[in-house]
Amino acid sequence: MSRLTIDSDYLLKILEKLLKIPSPTGFTDTVVRFVTRELEHLGLEPELTRRGAIRAVRQGSRRNGARAIVSHVDTLGAQVKYLKSNGRCALVPVGTWSSRFAEGARTTVFTDKGSYRGTILPLKSSGHTFNDEIDTQPTSWDNVELRIDALSRDAEDLERLGIEVGDMVSIDPQPEFNDNGFIVSRHLDNKAGVALMLAAIAALQKNKAVTPVDIHFLFTVGEEVGVGASSILVDEVASMLAIDNGTTAPGQNSDEFGVTIAMADQTGPFDYHLTKKMVELCQENEIRYQKDIFRYYQSDSASALTAGADVRTALATFGVDSSHGYERIHLHALRSLAELITAYVRSPVEIKSDFEQTLHGTKGFTKQSLGRAEQELSPDVEDEQLGPQS
Repeated sequence: MSRLTIDSDYLLKILEKLLKIPSPTGFTDTVVRFVTRELEHLGLEPELTRRGAIRAVRQGSRRNGARAIVSHVDTLGAQVKYLKSNGRCALVPVGTWSSRFAEGARTTVFTDKGSYRGTILPLKSSGHTFNDEIDTQPTSWDNVELRIDALSRDAEDLERLGIEVGDMVSIDPQPEFNDNGFIVSRHLDNKAGVALMLAAIAALQKNKAVTPVDIHFLFTVGEEVGVGASSILVDEVASMLAIDNGTTAPGQNSDEFGVTIAMADQTGPFDYHLTKKMVELCQENEIRYQKDIFRYYQSDSASALTAGADVRTALATFGVDSSHGYERIHLHALRSLAELITAYVRSPVEIKSDFEQTLHGTKGFTKQSLGRAEQELSPDVEDEQLGPQS
């Protein structure tokens, strides 16, 4: 077995600290600084892109054929759309989430003059005033508004407070860490992924683990809006494992325990060979796992491929109940996924062509078994000329 022991106390401590830091997409500087300092504390030398994505390389035996592990520090949130005549703010979502889960949320709005607390409310929020209409009004972002906890009776009052169109609004996580291992909070997507990656790094450092290739630990800042890993990879990286949440819901096979390995998302199947390796590592290391397919989902891997990165991608997840809503996870899944990371980065690189940075021939290239159909092909099918003859 090649998995390492994960310090669960450290993982939970880091997760709790991460959840306290507001970081909706576009407002991630503070959390980037926190993660960078933690990586330095763990003995790595992180570097930042212009927008704040983090890369921390842990040296292995070879540079080429490097592996990347990626999660994102940005979360869902909102922005002020316009100042309303009733002294409240219209909102637009940051990331894809329903206003149904925004209703009643406590928030902070960040302005150039400071921050204010507030609450997102449906337009008809008082049963004493609207009676049954509070239950029949539509659910949409056009039907909620932000009430600022300051004197704001009209748009002019909001302007005097310094609130402007485009101001960022963070949503309180309201975390609960239960003794039975269940964790309930907003923004577990993907603060939990960041925490378990840091816990995996801590285990590698404590055990002075040797890896066959460099490991690039990546933390992106725009995954919730679809641009996460689009500009963080370098040519040396041959494969990338994305760490994110799996959706536990009717019709899904994800679970709040163990590792959920995604076979495909809305962009299509993940890399056959890398995904197969994740399954085999779970089997070899007695890590509980299950497979799932996500129809309405994409992660950092999709943004990397869309940007043109020639990398193998896989997605390993921790099961989240009510993803992008009132989320719940279990420590067992976080610990299991961190263990998988430690086993993966220490495992041998079996696809020799992954060491190459340029185009190459079929020597060293992968092969997928065709089963019975393969028996119908001639033994020298790779050499057989099938084109027009001269």
